[in-house]
Order: sequence, then C-alpha cells, then structure tokens
Amino acid sequence: MSLRNKTIILGAIPVVASAVALSLTEIPGTSIDLSVPYAAEGPGPTFNTLGTTGGKSVVDISGTKTYPTSGHLNMTTVSVRHGMSLPQAITRWATTNDTLVPIEQIFPSNQSPEEVNKENQAAFASSENNATSAAMKYLHRPMAVTVMSQPEGSDQIHKGDIIEGIDGKEIDQPQDLVKVVRDHKVGDQVTLQVQRDGKSEDVSVPVRQGESDDTPILGITIKQEPADGTTIDYHLDDIGGPSAGLMFTLAVVDKLTPDNLTDGKFIAGTGTIDANGDVGPIGGVSHKIDAAKKAGATVFMTPSDNCTEALSGDHDGVVLAKVNNLSDAVAALKEVKAGKKPKSCSE
Repeated sequence: MSLRNKTIILGAIPVVASAVALSLTEIPGTSIDLSVPYAAEGPGPTFNTLGTTGGKSVVDISGTKTYPTSGHLNMTTVSVRHGMSLPQAITRWATTNDTLVPIEQIFPSNQSPEEVNKENQAAFASSENNATSAAMKYLHRPMAVTVMSQPEGSDQIHKGDIIEGIDGKEIDQPQDLVKVVRDHKVGDQVTLQVQRDGKSEDVSVPVRQGESDDTPILGITIKQEPADGTTIDYHLDDIGGPSAGLMFTLAVVDKLTPDNLTDGKFIAGTGTIDANGDVGPIGGVSHKIDAAKKAGATVFMTPSDNCTEALSGDHDGVVLAKVNNLSDAVAALKEVKAGKKPKSCSE
C-alpha cells in the first residue's frame, strides 16, 4: 500500500468514528441515552372513513337502514419520530418539511410514553363516542345514557340500565349526569330515574368520593348510545388522539342519509368534535393538509381556530373549508357537491 493511501485511510478513521458516534442513540453496553431532546413531526397516513380496513368498514353501522356512499372522507394524522440521533434530526430538518419540536411536547416530563399512549387511546375512544352522539343529534335520532358497569359493592344500579333522569332532571347526555352529581357532596343520596327491562323506576344511590381526589362520583361507567337499536362501531387500530372526531361524524351522517354527501369527491379533514357537534382545533394542521394534498384531496375540513396556521402553509390546490360545527361541515359538503366553493378560511 502506498504512503498516500495509508495517509488517506488513517485520516478517515477519526471522521468515520465521529460519524458513527454521532449516529448512536445510546452508548453500547450502557443505558446512557444520546438521542436529541427533539421529535420530528410530519405528514402521517390518511384513512378513508367511508372505506374499509382489515376487511371491516372503518365506520360500521348495523341495526338500521344505511345508504350507499362514494368518494372519500379521509381523516388525517401527524407522523411523529423520536429517539433520533443528531445526524438523523439534522437530516429530517434539512431534507423534509418536518417540524422539530421539544420532546416534552410529545412526552411530558411527568409522563412515560406508555402513559401518553394510554391517554391518546382514551381520547380516540372518546372521539368515537362523541361522533356517534353528534351525528345522532344532528339527525334527530334518539340517544340513551346507558350504564356500562355498576358500582362496586352495590346492586342498586345494574349494567344495561338506561338513565333517564336524576333528582327529577332529565338526562340527555353523560355530561348532564356528571354536572348534577358534582353539585352534591360525598355521602349525599341522589335519586336516579332508570329504565330497566322496559320499565321505569326510581333508585336511590349514594354519592362517592373519587379514587384520586375529592370529586363526587357515582362509581359507575356510562356511555351514550343510540336508543333505536342502531349500533355504530369504529375500526381503526394504532391511532390515538381526538382529532378524528369530525371525519367520523361526517361518515356516520353520510351512511345514515340518502344524500351522497361527497358525490364521489375526495374530501379530507380534521378536528375534534363534542357530543353537541361543536368542532375544536387540533395540532399539526399544516402537516395534515400536506398529507391530504398528497393523497389527492381537493377540500380540507378545517376547524376555524386552525385557519391562521392552515393558511400559512402550502395549500395550493386544496380548498380550506372553515367549520365551527357539524352543520358547517355538512353545508360545506353540499356546496362542494353542487359545484360551489364552500366558506373558506380565507374569507
């Protein structure tokens, strides 16, 4: 080997060693973490809520008449990468549209990744329940607050009971029950009006203390569900957070009404939704618009509180329909179907 080649090889050794060291996220044989304290957020996958996944409808409705649908009502997601080495983080920042954010925004210092994931799954389940409630309320179809589990050590309330009222006040949704209970003190007795085996009756139930604080509770798990025999199930695995609520709701409305809301067009969107149909903002909207645009969407359902951020990004070719509630979203779809431009974020 020539002296020149030896010099090149010897000179390259520290460079290669440094590159390898920088690419490591932990020191071999130790538990020392070398990853940067940042996460990269970028466009994630999109899912057609009118479509199927794993052989099942994403939004599966039974027990009532449904109508054919077409086109797309895609929910959108944000892809999060963490545990990156310094070169990996720099590469994502320099070569993609990803946003680098402090890792605490994804995993708060007082929570483990497992705890955060559990919270996200709970939020996703809540968005499913709210989607059903909002859609049924919009369609003027009956809902019932049903007991999913009875209090430990008590048989006054049974699983399957339908709660119609409390202390003479009508109950339309779970929040109504929670509000009345929290106006009481631990140890008080409340009277529930329940429907059991087709008959209505009053039952007296003590107010209990929450396990982790002094919040008054009844110690039961309740759920709002259709009261007319309709069953609505949602099938999307490994998705967390509440931002699918709006698109789930629109899929339910589309399937339960004869009007084909999309008319075969590709609509995408995001946004939380509550049981009354009010739409709330979410994070990462610019990345979600990017994902929707790449998937082929021409209209993006945008929570009004996210409009400023949405307009700041690249949305060429995608109409940003501005929505405050479910009625706004349905109206926007009808405008698009009629070949008109819906109310947008730029107005």
